[in-house]
Amino acid sequence: MDVDLSLASQLEPLAPGRFAWQVPDGWQQGRGAFGGLVLCALLRAMEAVEPDRSRVTRSLTGDLCGPVQPGPAELVVEVLRRGNNLSNLDVRLFQDGQVLARASAVLSAAKAVARMPAPQRRPPAPAFDALPDLELRPPEAPVFAPHFEYRSAAATPFEPGAGGPLGWLRLRRPPPRIDAPALLALLDAWWPAIFDGRPRPMATVSYTAEILVAPDELDPAVPLLYTGRVAGLHEGFCVEFRELWHGDRPVALNQQTFAILR
Repeated sequence: MDVDLSLASQLEPLAPGRFAWQVPDGWQQGRGAFGGLVLCALLRAMEAVEPDRSRVTRSLTGDLCGPVQPGPAELVVEVLRRGNNLSNLDVRLFQDGQVLARASAVLSAAKAVARMPAPQRRPPAPAFDALPDLELRPPEAPVFAPHFEYRSAAATPFEPGAGGPLGWLRLRRPPPRIDAPALLALLDAWWPAIFDGRPRPMATVSYTAEILVAPDELDPAVPLLYTGRVAGLHEGFCVEFRELWHGDRPVALNQQTFAILR
């Protein structure tokens, strides 16, 4: 618990488009580092390469190719195209000469304003203060879990609830500001919706996120409402949809493909 998310994902520039990352201990999930932390670092590298601060992350797609171990890693960013208003970037994470994670992101300045065709409806949920802090920690939960505060609307931890997981989520040690990389970690922090009251070995193999707010407008100390659901299951691979809400506004959306290990 000594290293918060901001420090845990901090990168050291080595050369243009190249960064060193000391993957911290204490953020593991299974055999490697928490996937949300890895994706957070990948996006930090891509955002650091973009010179136009008005271009912010709109979407990210990533693959977690293998377990990232605590210790040194190198991130290499490639600018695929930088147009008049939109940047497409790619990044790879290397450890011991192997690519263990990769991601692509779209960064863009604000575009024309349009209205939503229908009102947005936040899932109904008990108030944050009405739910207990689950205080998840090993061995019942992954090593990284104590970095987050979970308040589930389900009767017991790891229960999906009637419509899927629902509850409140925030970093236990709020950073000075919320940014897009931190939202990636928050989207990944809740347990899979396919859990039936007990954890089971699973690994994220593909991850897509859409950022729908200016993250720095969010108060880091204010919890976000989390909801998730299983979208499909086939031959040991599970697809899940996740959402984060602030008030009546969706903050970020996520689709993940999990491999069910046993």
